[in-house]
Amino acid sequence: MTIAETKIWLKSAWRHGLAHPISALSLIIPLSATFGLLVQSIISISLGHPIETIKLAIAAGFGGFLATTLGAIPALVLKGVPQKIEDTMLGFAAGMMLAASAFSLIIPGIEVGQAMTGSRSTGVGLVACGLILGSFLMLGLEQFTPHEHQHAGGFGVGGKALRRTWLFVFAIALHNLPEGMAMGVSFSRADWSVGLPISTAIAIQDIPEGLAVALTMRASNVRPIMAFFVASLTGLLEPLGALVGVTLASGTQFAYPIGLGFAAGAMIFVVSHEVIPETHRNGHQTPSTMGLMFGFLIMMILDTAMT
Repeated sequence: MTIAETKIWLKSAWRHGLAHPISALSLIIPLSATFGLLVQSIISISLGHPIETIKLAIAAGFGGFLATTLGAIPALVLKGVPQKIEDTMLGFAAGMMLAASAFSLIIPGIEVGQAMTGSRSTGVGLVACGLILGSFLMLGLEQFTPHEHQHAGGFGVGGKALRRTWLFVFAIALHNLPEGMAMGVSFSRADWSVGLPISTAIAIQDIPEGLAVALTMRASNVRPIMAFFVASLTGLLEPLGALVGVTLASGTQFAYPIGLGFAAGAMIFVVSHEVIPETHRNGHQTPSTMGLMFGFLIMMILDTAMT
């Protein structure tokens, strides 16, 4: 991304924020809350929070990176797969993300919040606050980040000034960052019963996502090795997100249930706003929905087996 492109995007984002103050607030408010939690979490970590949790979270994030790389390998020899198969695979990934959000983030968050406060309604309230913050953060990022979907064109501000390659990169970032944050939050207490199911679910769904990214680049006449390399590199956003997530949820007592809700809200937003619409644009609603149901079922079974 050149300096000229960056300047154009910044000007476009500033004008968009002035013209759409509600969109700007949807980004500023959760970013401010997240920044506050990160500051107090960093202080907590510096005062002796176990470093093992950070190592676990980053390791989980790199697991997502390796899964993305694995999924991109077929693009070295394939230029594409039938659209119905691709939509079904993405539906499967969406189902796993939804189930992981419910069984591995929201429910454990409510239970932890209830144990902390002695009130189930307060536990629900803490997770609900996180859900709202996470969804509004993704809404703000979606409004201001220039990105492009495979079949629906460009979104966000300043997209016309950027090369198509960068639009793909930003679109992938919107998917992978909250997934990495979910991994980090889930391991912030070194609780394998929470961290292992969510990290397994995200790693499994990263395989078809990595393939979809690489094949999309192949369809844009990108060389096979470059498509594989770029798709693999996008997976590095997951360990970065994991570091943010584990730091976010490692501060005050209530940061953990709020962080679980935050990660769930971000993931549910991505599934509803990005993944499901993408799988329904080609007339393959039924196979993609069956893939979603199967993914949800598999994740439900995995969550039961791993707890």
